[in-house]
Amino acid sequence: MKTSTFIFLAVFSFISMSHGQTFKSDDINILYEEYVLPNGLRLIVHEDHKAPIVAVNIWYHVGSKNEKEGKSGFAHLFEHLMFNGSENYNDDYFQALERIGATGMNGTTNHDRTNYFQNVPAAGLDQVLFLESDRMGHLLAAIDSAKLDEQRGVVQNEKRQRENQPYGREYELSTENIYPEGHPYSWTVIGSMEDLDAASLGDVQDWFKTYYGPNNAVLVIAGDVNPDEVYEKVKKYFGHIPPGPTLSKPQVWVARRTEDTRFTYEDRVPEARIQQAWNVPEWGDKEAIYLRLASNILSDGKNSRLYKKLQYEEQVASYVNSYVYEKEIGSNFIVVANVKPGESVNEVENKVNGILTTFLHEGPTEEELQRIKLDYFANFIKGLERIGGFGGKSDILAENAVYANDPEFYKKRLDIINAATTEDIKSAANKWLSSGKFTLICNPFPTYSASEEGVDRSKLPELGKIGSVPFPDIQNTTLKNGLEVVLAQRKDVPSVVMNLLINAGYSSDQFGKPGTAALAMNLMKEGTNTLNSLEIDKKLQMLGASISTYSDLDLSYVSMSTLKPTLDESLTLFADIILNPGFPEKEIDRLKEEQINSIKREKASPVQMAVRIFPKFLYGEGHAYSLPLTGSGYEETVSSMTRSDIQKFYNTWIKSDNTTLVVVGDIQLAELEQKLENVFRGWEKGDVPNKNITEVTSTQNKVLYLLDKPESQQSVIIGGHLIEPYGEVSEIALETANNVLGGNFTARINMNLREDKHWSYGARSFIENTKEQRPYLAYTSVQSDKTKESIDEIHKEFKDFINDNPITQNEFEKVKNNTILQLPGRWETNNAVANSINMLVRFELENNYWKTYDQKVKGLTLQEVRELSKKVIKPENFKWVVVGDKAKVLPQFKNSGFEIVLVDPDGNIMSEISQTESAK
Repeated sequence: MKTSTFIFLAVFSFISMSHGQTFKSDDINILYEEYVLPNGLRLIVHEDHKAPIVAVNIWYHVGSKNEKEGKSGFAHLFEHLMFNGSENYNDDYFQALERIGATGMNGTTNHDRTNYFQNVPAAGLDQVLFLESDRMGHLLAAIDSAKLDEQRGVVQNEKRQRENQPYGREYELSTENIYPEGHPYSWTVIGSMEDLDAASLGDVQDWFKTYYGPNNAVLVIAGDVNPDEVYEKVKKYFGHIPPGPTLSKPQVWVARRTEDTRFTYEDRVPEARIQQAWNVPEWGDKEAIYLRLASNILSDGKNSRLYKKLQYEEQVASYVNSYVYEKEIGSNFIVVANVKPGESVNEVENKVNGILTTFLHEGPTEEELQRIKLDYFANFIKGLERIGGFGGKSDILAENAVYANDPEFYKKRLDIINAATTEDIKSAANKWLSSGKFTLICNPFPTYSASEEGVDRSKLPELGKIGSVPFPDIQNTTLKNGLEVVLAQRKDVPSVVMNLLINAGYSSDQFGKPGTAALAMNLMKEGTNTLNSLEIDKKLQMLGASISTYSDLDLSYVSMSTLKPTLDESLTLFADIILNPGFPEKEIDRLKEEQINSIKREKASPVQMAVRIFPKFLYGEGHAYSLPLTGSGYEETVSSMTRSDIQKFYNTWIKSDNTTLVVVGDIQLAELEQKLENVFRGWEKGDVPNKNITEVTSTQNKVLYLLDKPESQQSVIIGGHLIEPYGEVSEIALETANNVLGGNFTARINMNLREDKHWSYGARSFIENTKEQRPYLAYTSVQSDKTKESIDEIHKEFKDFINDNPITQNEFEKVKNNTILQLPGRWETNNAVANSINMLVRFELENNYWKTYDQKVKGLTLQEVRELSKKVIKPENFKWVVVGDKAKVLPQFKNSGFEIVLVDPDGNIMSEISQTESAK
């Protein structure tokens, strides 16, 4: 057993690098206790009592690199099989986890490990341990040929869906070309279609017996727990499971390359992309960490070398990035650049190579290195606010225990980063990046033994006591200039989140050109009267802060996340961005071009193609909500925008009494009010226009809008109709109905199209919440030859839900209980609390809405949900949009009763086809 003796997140006075202070890894700690069961299972426990929730994260030390040639995809396929029930719980694991309020639940597979994770109320820990131990020790009898075939189909649809996206072949082509034949990383994690088809039940059973024993796993439990109590529980549930066999594990094989090679391929994309890759040292190696710092210097932030030169100054690239993909036996250094339309691929590649050559020759500057170090530490600290999820505390402990055999190895990484010099970075970069570029792109086995079976596995354990919902108290004040302020004080972590909510949003484009709100808000952080874009970005990195500006349909936002010690300087910058945007012409021209290129990318991505055009057919031409749901507008409207259009938007909407500031974090109201009065004292009130958002009457006509995407392997389907504005119906009843119908993984639509039919990787229904009439939508992406049948199945599910097959008592109780049980973990972070308060402001809800939410849910009845479903859901009013290969889709609709309307990527009607013409 090992106990960390350090204090978690010590005083943050070391934050300011400008004062000559540096980070110390000993000041950043995750307290834990470690145990090893007699059967080899390694248990790590971390206490965090700020919320009555627990993160359960189990890592099996097996990934695609453990596969054999011709057996690719086994690790990922088995990840899926592990969710389909075990010997003593023969049901879908998502069903069980939803019933106890689990959040963030999933499983993932990479080259080196497979993990399963979820956050649950502390009262549900026993049930999760039962389920996790049952599939570790009692799985094989539950896997039959039917389940294997089912999940094989799901994985193959996942592969199709990935490859159907822009640049969908990039990963596979890079993998095949960068590693020699036989290398454990020379095939993709998802595997090949042929290998997946060839997988037999015996193959799958052998894989489980080999790699899924307790001695090949690390279990991390973090949250509202007592370590010794957890150890006893884990012994009870896992102790009887026999250990697996000894394993021969691949050793470090960097596969360093000496020659530069190239590969060229074609895809249906709006922009050319350059990817460069090198094979570099393995996870945790000091030089790999140096190379990670080098990649951050090259592309992290607007002052990074690649971004500043290619995307900001010369504007020849629309996207640049560099990163190190760290893997256990060898990593990759990757550089990516999207070439803007009209620019030369060769010239952009030469510019990328020139920047890299200069970096190798000169190395980084001291200022660059310090900026990146501070940014890395700030992001690491912010991640420690969460107990679960990627980058949360349980994930950090598991990763370091599995790959380094030391849960605290993250400290060594932080020490290496803190001590890194410019010469270290330069030396590592020259050693590994000077050649070998691909352009596109064992110890003695311990004696283990199993204990006697100690758990009654005929039923799930009872839930423990459910914790209360810890939503913070809300305080309100109004500044002298009319700015409304809403504060939720939280002292757990010295950080502060601020969201400025402006009554504008995409719907304000009715007073201007489509895309104005998006462009104007993006421009607000691109320069003030005294600071340019690069200076703003540099200040934010030095403060450990971030600021984002964006819009949705109803509101526009300026949001900031910062640390308490740098709040004053961050708030001054926040106010400067809001009050004094410069809107410089060069930034307008640059962001206009970026927004136009973004529109082109949207019009090449099947899902975004549908999302862009669907609002026009729901709301009709001229309606404020009828513009592309992305808010990006149209190429011609963005092209015609001038500085006066942007200034008009700002002058019209950015008024002190047209905004609300939501603040969450470590600050008192009196202190906050004083700071805000100081920085916003010059902001004036003003009148704003009344938005004209008229009511739309739905019609019962079978219309399908088809957008042709030749050679598409799948069809994207979106169907739906308009429902009442937010708050005019019982939102809890509506959410409950939708979760049963299509809102959850185990909902009817997904179970039908994914699990039963195997036509899709996933299908959902959702409600786009707005202040006026809202779209209620169903979405899926299906294999092309099942387009018509999938629409029929979705329509049938909606129709049956309000007629012959309404929500059942079991469905109602499961979703209702799941909603209640998820609440304790809903507000773990300051951002999560702020987002919920945003809902209070946006829809004018009472301050105690979330504090009493669980009581409202508990009072909900089955009859209320059924009655509301009949009132709101109108399947015959559905309109449909399909993005797919016209040649494959049209014949399916012969004599279907549908009016087929062919449209272009902007939603303009090209032609109409009657049902009898569909097959032509």
